[in-house]
Amino acid sequence: MTTTELPFLPYALPDIGEAEQAAVGKAMASGWVTTGPNARAFEQEFTTYLGGDVTALAVSSATAGLHLAVEAIGVGPGDEVIVPTLTFTATAEVVRYMGADPIVADIDPATLNIDPADIERRITARTKAIIVVHYGGLACDMDAILAIARRHGLRVIEDAAHAFPTMYRGALIGTLASDITVFSFYANKTMTTGEGGMVVTRDAGLAERMRVMRLHGINRDAFDRFQSKTPAWYYEVVAPGYKYNLNDMAAALGRVQLTRIDAFAERRNALARRYQDAFAGLPIIDAPRPAQGDTHAWHIYAIRLTVKDDDLDTRAGFIEALSVAGIGTSVHYIPLHRQPYWRDTYGLTAADYPHADRAYHGLVSLPLYTLMSDADQDRVIEAVKGALG
Repeated sequence: MTTTELPFLPYALPDIGEAEQAAVGKAMASGWVTTGPNARAFEQEFTTYLGGDVTALAVSSATAGLHLAVEAIGVGPGDEVIVPTLTFTATAEVVRYMGADPIVADIDPATLNIDPADIERRITARTKAIIVVHYGGLACDMDAILAIARRHGLRVIEDAAHAFPTMYRGALIGTLASDITVFSFYANKTMTTGEGGMVVTRDAGLAERMRVMRLHGINRDAFDRFQSKTPAWYYEVVAPGYKYNLNDMAAALGRVQLTRIDAFAERRNALARRYQDAFAGLPIIDAPRPAQGDTHAWHIYAIRLTVKDDDLDTRAGFIEALSVAGIGTSVHYIPLHRQPYWRDTYGLTAADYPHADRAYHGLVSLPLYTLMSDADQDRVIEAVKGALG
């Protein structure tokens, strides 16, 4: 079989087995397919996994969770929220949902995470909060960021869409001293519910506000209304909320995936180590690694080709060469300062974000998923070496 006859290796693939299928089937057969007992159990089991005195709320997506988070901390018109430029648009768009302005910051060129020094440079009298993104599954410099927030009286939200499970200074992301952490269970994440996410906080007031706003601003969950001995028909709308609840079929899937997350993490780490060993000495900047004692979730394995700042052709040729070899890739991300809406609305230029812009020119995300075999990965490695000449 020639290379062109080998099956195409996708960039990502969810790892869903018979146990997940059975759990979803059982949820469907129960007759309770919207938010119900599985969603509640999923929240409790996720809280137990994290440990610490936290509350977890299941939501329909990480974007929904971020929206709930910025609403709960009181972001509104006239406020500013600092976000990294190297992220998916959802991190910034939820700020606009509230009528506030995202202030885009540059990254640390070594870690690709938001640069604490650039955060501090961009703080003004209007700054309300900081949203950090743990890029690829590598924790940001949270000690520095939390210290900046304390000095300036700012809230901190962690966009942890990539970072489950990630350890920072001996603690799981989701248990740090930030106000709210938001995880994603989208199809290509480290565990999946298809669409979905989880919002985590230690603050009881924030948890209650997000719980109410998650379902139309109603002060009783649907599950409570239909299980309680008090009249099922009676509820009160206390705020103009949203429709961000997670259904029970997705939660049933998530409950099984959660039992496998440690095995998933072990496999992702093994695949990352194989890449690291294979790429030693190649003319690339390899994916950033965690500090001693920390762990990386390895949602994304992003290498950087060594190209000139104005060169996008080299990467395009590299991606095409891998595609011809039957290898799927992606780019994470086209920075916000290059996206038409953010660029034009806020007058952003590449010169304002030298580190992110330089990284963007060479960024390529390689396949890394738990169903990938060693032989599959060897194909990727050989294709990378071939594309580099």
